[in-house]
Amino acid sequence: MIHKHAFEALDRTLNDVMHGDSGNSSEAVFGGKVVVFGGDFRQILPVVTNGTRSKCVNDCINSSYILSKCKVLKLTKNMRLTVGCRSSDVENIIEFADWLLDIGQGNVGGPNDGQPVIDIPDDLLILNSVDPMGDLITFVYPNILDRFNELTYFKDRALLAPVNEVVQEINERMLAIFLGEEVEYPSSDSLAECEDVSEDFDPHLYSHDLLNGLKMSEMPNHRLVLKVGVPIMLLRNINHKKGLCNGTRLQVVSLGRRVIDAKVVSGTNIGYRTLISRVTLTPTDKKLPFRLKRRQFPISVCFVMTINKSQGQSLSRVGLYLKDPVFSHGQLYVALSRVKSRDGIKLVILDKESKLANKTTNVVYKEIFGNVE
Repeated sequence: MIHKHAFEALDRTLNDVMHGDSGNSSEAVFGGKVVVFGGDFRQILPVVTNGTRSKCVNDCINSSYILSKCKVLKLTKNMRLTVGCRSSDVENIIEFADWLLDIGQGNVGGPNDGQPVIDIPDDLLILNSVDPMGDLITFVYPNILDRFNELTYFKDRALLAPVNEVVQEINERMLAIFLGEEVEYPSSDSLAECEDVSEDFDPHLYSHDLLNGLKMSEMPNHRLVLKVGVPIMLLRNINHKKGLCNGTRLQVVSLGRRVIDAKVVSGTNIGYRTLISRVTLTPTDKKLPFRLKRRQFPISVCFVMTINKSQGQSLSRVGLYLKDPVFSHGQLYVALSRVKSRDGIKLVILDKESKLANKTTNVVYKEIFGNVE
């Protein structure tokens, strides 16, 4: 699900390496080397900033010349659901797996502004609740104040939401539940020197308050508030060998003035402790009229994560909070298919009047499946 230009660049590079300056060319892609692609076009497509539907589809590998020279092999069994299941549950598991595939391909639900609106089964919903968000938190994180020190408690649990604003709202509520003193870490923001800035650019127009107020998905916020015991997520690669990569989840052990002591709670290095220090980060957002430098810990609180960030993870308990419907191809499918069993997921769906509902929008670009079926 990477942008097709990355694969095409690799193709040209391998051809150059294999043939050098001989001038010989090969009709085989990747210099004649065997390359295996793995992915699911029902999932979220390459992220294109402000991209239209056609742009998102056109940037996928199945819009590249490479796919015409590939042999498509199909996987037919949902291993996440079936591995380790009891024989008595096989029928229900197959039914749930088929329902997920239908959601991923847009085969269920009626049309609404070009996208299907689907009915969610009642057993997957939290309905008739005074505090639906609270009930969803309790489902995903039962007895959290008594069990948060268990090494694997946060490993297979997560709340999901489509947008960062809702993620931050729930994280703040969860942070307030935890006992202990809050420690606040403000960032140091400044403007970076940039050669391509116009002569009319005046850095004095951008105050520190304005820079501090900027929030971007790839950057930690100016104000980072933590407590001992809360889960956090890395936003940058730190140490590949130790599994400290973008998306790795950890748990705060202690909070110092200049470093944060945390232990890994996801991946293959569970229990490994590391010290995280501040780093200088620069966003890649080209819409800004300047280059921002933010010195901050490359982490965020992670009781909740966006659906995009959860892609690729297998979880036992998932709570999906849809204050607003999903907005991109495959998001609903990705969120629902993170779990290992039907009993492991609950949804809270709010309508335009903020009332509990049992229907939600499922965004599917069916043209993406055209040449891989």
